[in-house]
Amino acid sequence: MALAIRKVLISDSVDASCVKILENHGVQVTLKTDYTKPELLEAIKGYDGLIVRSATKVTSDVIKAGQSLKVIGRAGTGVDNIDCNAATRQGILVINAPGGNTLSAAELTCAMIITLSREIPAATISLKGGKWDRKTFMGNELYGKTLAILGLGRIGKEVATRMQSFGMKTIGFDPIVPKEVSREFGVESMSLDEIWPLADYITVHTPLIPQTKDLIGKASLQKCKKGVRIINVARGGIVNEDDLLAALESGQCGGAGLDVFIEEPPKNTKLIEHPKIICTPHLGANTKEAQLRVAQEIAEQFVALSKGQAVPGVVNAPSLSQTQVPENKPWADLCVALGKIAAGLVGSLASGLQVELTTKGAEIEKKGQFLASAACIGLLNQFGQSHANFINVTVLSTDSGIKVSHKHVPQAVFGKAEVSLTVKSGSVVHTVVGTVSGPTLLLCSLDDAAFQPLQLLSPGGLLLGIGDDSPNTLAQVIGGLVNSGVSVLAASRTSGHGGKAFYLFATGTPVKAQTQPPVAPLKFWTYINI
Repeated sequence: MALAIRKVLISDSVDASCVKILENHGVQVTLKTDYTKPELLEAIKGYDGLIVRSATKVTSDVIKAGQSLKVIGRAGTGVDNIDCNAATRQGILVINAPGGNTLSAAELTCAMIITLSREIPAATISLKGGKWDRKTFMGNELYGKTLAILGLGRIGKEVATRMQSFGMKTIGFDPIVPKEVSREFGVESMSLDEIWPLADYITVHTPLIPQTKDLIGKASLQKCKKGVRIINVARGGIVNEDDLLAALESGQCGGAGLDVFIEEPPKNTKLIEHPKIICTPHLGANTKEAQLRVAQEIAEQFVALSKGQAVPGVVNAPSLSQTQVPENKPWADLCVALGKIAAGLVGSLASGLQVELTTKGAEIEKKGQFLASAACIGLLNQFGQSHANFINVTVLSTDSGIKVSHKHVPQAVFGKAEVSLTVKSGSVVHTVVGTVSGPTLLLCSLDDAAFQPLQLLSPGGLLLGIGDDSPNTLAQVIGGLVNSGVSVLAASRTSGHGGKAFYLFATGTPVKAQTQPPVAPLKFWTYINI
């Protein structure tokens, strides 16, 4: 799925390499960083892409105003400032630069751990104030201490390998990363309840989502060792600031290093002024190297998307990467076409519509969910939702009351692999089967009535009808269509099934409802644009 990205607006400061990469690939770029909200709402209308850092708030009204928007890119990791749900509904892709900040954020985390252990900021202030006070600033070694890492993705992994060189034992928690994977980089994976009493230091490297909000709060801090130290270079809100302050004042927490806050700039002055707190103004990605990397990474992803290539930073479209695998494209196109045909047979979109896609054959065994999404795109397109795509299809299907399922059976009937799509609306049930041959899409059967030979599905108009199983019907409909000015490019029919047959006519011109007399031999007909 190549995106037509011709004009891009960059509304936050990014490294100049971002603009250069885009322009070198023929993209028209506007870099303007001082928009007011009303100005941004007006300016965004003409752009295919938007690139931001953290300053621009890409709210639902901004997204709605971006009538041509296809992709929003965050030159960084977090997308808290982008309304991803609104973007998804509009079919707009959201991407980030997941690798660009990794080393800088990991290094700042390590610096926080070391600084907390030796009270470097307080000792610096004391000496600059004219004091020579060694006794007050008694530190501790990192050697032999236990570091708990909550979130074992890119940054968590880099923190682990660096702090292991200090002789720290690294334990961690991540519901996604398998234990055997974390073991490869020296982290023993545990449950949170196992971690709390073991950790001397706890650092968090997770996104801020409902499951991680207040992850470190009163309840978890009470389970920790007395004097535990907390580091947060991830997102404000993962650590409950009020509970952290209470733990610092009671001595349950021995110190904290914070680079992020619930409100930025922080208004909780009592917390940041506490003597056991070291704090920085959201500097995790604030290095020259990181800013260069995220600028290049986001620009390169925009270029890749314009070429239909896979990108690593997709935030809101998990199936999209599969569309960019060349061998998947014919299957995706086939399922979109099957979805349109099934919708044409069903006739209308009613709540409770059931869609079941069955993959057959080893070649497509793992593609069921992806191809079911493609089929739903076809259904929704045929039912008038032309903006349905791989980004918003799940949301739109749910909104429309469509119930989607998929399964796999090992043996295909019409070749090595095929897809069977069954759509049920009340008592009406239709099944459409198709396959591919290289890039060619083939329709195999409708409701168990087979095409012999298999019917080629080419882009363009398709008149699908049901009529009596009679050799005269095909000729009668062709004659009627031609007489009414409709060009017929190809025609075929299924074998008889229960006294009826399906008839297909590839047309060079649309067939509208007023063309009823020429298709009168058909008891039912529908027009589909493949």
